[in-house]
Amino acid sequence: MSNMFNRPVDELIKIRNSVRNYDNSPLSEEIINKIENFISKVENTFNQKIRIKLIRKDNSNKELKLGTYGVIKGANYFLTAVCEKDDLSLIALGYALEKAILYCTSLELGTVWLGGTFNKGEFAKAMSLNEKEILPIVSPVGYEGGKKSLIATLFGDNSKKRKDFSEICFYKNFNTPLTNSNAGKYFEPLEMLRFAPSAINKQPWRILKYDDNIHFYLSSAKELNKIDIGIGLCHFHLSAMDKNISGEFTSLSSIKDQDSKFTYVISWINSK
Repeated sequence: MSNMFNRPVDELIKIRNSVRNYDNSPLSEEIINKIENFISKVENTFNQKIRIKLIRKDNSNKELKLGTYGVIKGANYFLTAVCEKDDLSLIALGYALEKAILYCTSLELGTVWLGGTFNKGEFAKAMSLNEKEILPIVSPVGYEGGKKSLIATLFGDNSKKRKDFSEICFYKNFNTPLTNSNAGKYFEPLEMLRFAPSAINKQPWRILKYDDNIHFYLSSAKELNKIDIGIGLCHFHLSAMDKNISGEFTSLSSIKDQDSKFTYVISWINSK
């Protein structure tokens, strides 16, 4: 079990779901302190500077209009993350914020990734954004409760729908689906990546296993998809660590320069 959580990480990944309606009651100071302590220390394996802050929607910042355009109902707390505008920082943001979200899941709190349905200007004020930083994503945090808003209902609940393992994981080339047996020790970490949330649930990641190494790609290199792959890499990495699978993420120029219908991101190189 990961020492970051009070439950196995695979279990937390499976029970986390997108919550758009929240109980309006305040979080206890104990819960708030736990979250703030966790996010003050959260690390990302890419050594990028990521700022995550828990913003409370209360009388202390009532001049800020922390809106979500009717998509979220009853939320008074938001995990807000900022980074510099480069590919690795966006990946690291997805990785680090997903750690925080899984920690909130371990506290039995609801969350949901929001990439475009929130007032970025107002959240940027709350984060005191500097000229080098961007604020691409937030997540409300709280106890699930009440009825969904009309807009949230129209979004539907596709949080548990996922592509088949064979649609995103491949063996030696992108024409050969990866089987459970060929995946070997990596099957569970790759399954946890498959469960990762993504923008409009597109699951833009593609995985190639070659020898005993794993290579990660994107089917589309849009900004939010780079955050998505960071979320997926977080799931993979935490699950691998829980299973004592040793290795490290490395960018391989020999693969980066190869022609492919997918965009190469990074590789997991096995440590024997």
